Amino acid sequence: MDYDFRTIESKWQSYWAEKGTFKTKADPSKPKFYVLDMFPYPSGAGLHVGHPLGYIASDIFSRYKRLKGFNVLHPMGYDAFGLPAEQYAIQTGQHPEVTTVKNINRYRQQMDRIGFSYDWDREVRTCDPAYYKWTQWAFLKMFGSWYDIDLDKARPIEDLVAAFEKGGDAAVNAACSDHEPFSADQWKSFSDKEKSDMLMNYRIAYQGETSVNWCAGLGTVLANDEVKDGLSVRGGYPVEQKKMMQWQLRVSAYAGRLLEGLDRIDWTDSLKEMQRNWIGKSKGCEVVFKCFNGDVEHDVTIFTTRVDTIFGVTFMVLAPESELVEVLTTDDQKKEVADYLAYVKKKTERERIAETKTVTGVFSGSYGVNPLTGERVPIWISEYVLAGYGTGAIMAVPAHDSRDYVFAKKFNLPIVPIIEGCDVSESSFDAKEGKMVNSGFLDGMEVKDAIPAAIDYVEKKGLGHAKVNYRLRDAIFSRQRYWGEPFPIYYKDGIPTPVPFEDLPLTLPEIDEFKPTENGEPPLARAKNWTYNGYPLETSTMPGFAGSSAYYLRYMDPHNDEALVDKDVDAYWRDVDLYIGGTEHATGHLIYSRFWNKFLFDLGYVCEDEPFRKLINQRDTSGH
Repeated sequence: MDYDFRTIESKWQSYWAEKGTFKTKADPSKPKFYVLDMFPYPSGAGLHVGHPLGYIASDIFSRYKRLKGFNVLHPMGYDAFGLPAEQYAIQTGQHPEVTTVKNINRYRQQMDRIGFSYDWDREVRTCDPAYYKWTQWAFLKMFGSWYDIDLDKARPIEDLVAAFEKGGDAAVNAACSDHEPFSADQWKSFSDKEKSDMLMNYRIAYQGETSVNWCAGLGTVLANDEVKDGLSVRGGYPVEQKKMMQWQLRVSAYAGRLLEGLDRIDWTDSLKEMQRNWIGKSKGCEVVFKCFNGDVEHDVTIFTTRVDTIFGVTFMVLAPESELVEVLTTDDQKKEVADYLAYVKKKTERERIAETKTVTGVFSGSYGVNPLTGERVPIWISEYVLAGYGTGAIMAVPAHDSRDYVFAKKFNLPIVPIIEGCDVSESSFDAKEGKMVNSGFLDGMEVKDAIPAAIDYVEKKGLGHAKVNYRLRDAIFSRQRYWGEPFPIYYKDGIPTPVPFEDLPLTLPEIDEFKPTENGEPPLARAKNWTYNGYPLETSTMPGFAGSSAYYLRYMDPHNDEALVDKDVDAYWRDVDLYIGGTEHATGHLIYSRFWNKFLFDLGYVCEDEPFRKLINQRDTSGH
């Protein structure tokens, strides 16, 4: 007798749909278990083999937990905003929503045929205004918050304003961008625009100038993983580094908590290590070098994890994006420096970090003075130094750093060893242990004793101070394209102003073309009357990760019009017990979701500090 799988599958799938077999609701009489797959971007190609690989595993486990008496939440939805649909719209004129809905219908048909036990009543689509209302809401909460370092949490911006009125910026210890200090009296004398600009240095969602991957061919900023070998992954258009005013999220304020939280979640060691490396905690010291362009003096602060090696400094290096490049480039070096900066613009930071075997650089023409030895050292510019880590300027110790060593060899710069008996004829020497030499007052000390002694000396002499640094950068949060969440921000007399919550969602307008304007403005600038109460609205849209950063919370309560998730509902489901997805999201989505969740936790909207209790990769499902 043949097994008529088509008839049998159709019968039971129809039965499940009619009876609502997999519908889920909070049930305090049962223990909960939340199983989640990373939701897909609905591409035109339909499901690929990697999708069901994870989905089948999670479905098996969901069914197992139901049989064991658990109340299982197992939802599915679509990460529906994205560049491919927009590019198709630019080429054909077809609205991205039409393409996206068509693709979603195909995905749903394919998943239904497989017979997954999803609660489809909870389906979300990030491009649905009813969904992205809560993405916009979260952005406005971030815009209206600052990070208190002493309390280690986000607080309302009104608390910051109150502190400024009493004691100026000295009254707070906050995560903020660099700015000139001000007193309470100065704050009170500021105009509304000046106050707005100052608060932008503190807001968790803020506008600031930053280097971005600009793709003129696509008319938008691209994330690092959307660029390869200087070209856009989609379309193969040239990409260059460009400074632009962008909306950003102050993810860096949460670096310490993101690092500490890894010890409390059940993820693979390899994935945790990827996040630890990305966050990049370093304990060290900031030291001031006096630098000279001719007779003009500039103080340059560098960050080093090993200030004890300062006696081995033979040159300094600036990041190409550093503002110091302009002031420390001498007239006779301007052409060479300009040519070099043009070359570096074509490479992403990720590509620069990955390149370890070869080095490039150009001499600025200026010199710095070693604060401990008084010796003059040349100042170079090189792509291996990044503006966003430390201060964007380093002291180079080629005898004991591999990249500094390769650089010194290439440009014939001195190499001075500071560890007794070390051989630096062929490569740098790891200076983690040994006796100090050529190091002034540190001579004869063991490295472990020299490190704190050097920090103590620098602090006592007023040359610098101890500091903890993180590699984690603030997230660029705006894209110059159409198919994304509109920012609920309008500009009243040049001041970014929130659209009131009661007027959300701010929906995408209809436009005649989906490409940037002839003046290079984002596509939303084409919209007629894109204003709020007569004031112009923001024309950039949010990036792809905006809608995926809290979707796991919306699944808990997808039809709630009053809140992202009801407090009682959140208190029942709490967090994701099992999350299945790819490790390629380790330094993107999984960082942003953890940040987003911690922010909402600070403000009391969710009850758990971490969103995903256990996470495994699709390829590892057979071992669990």
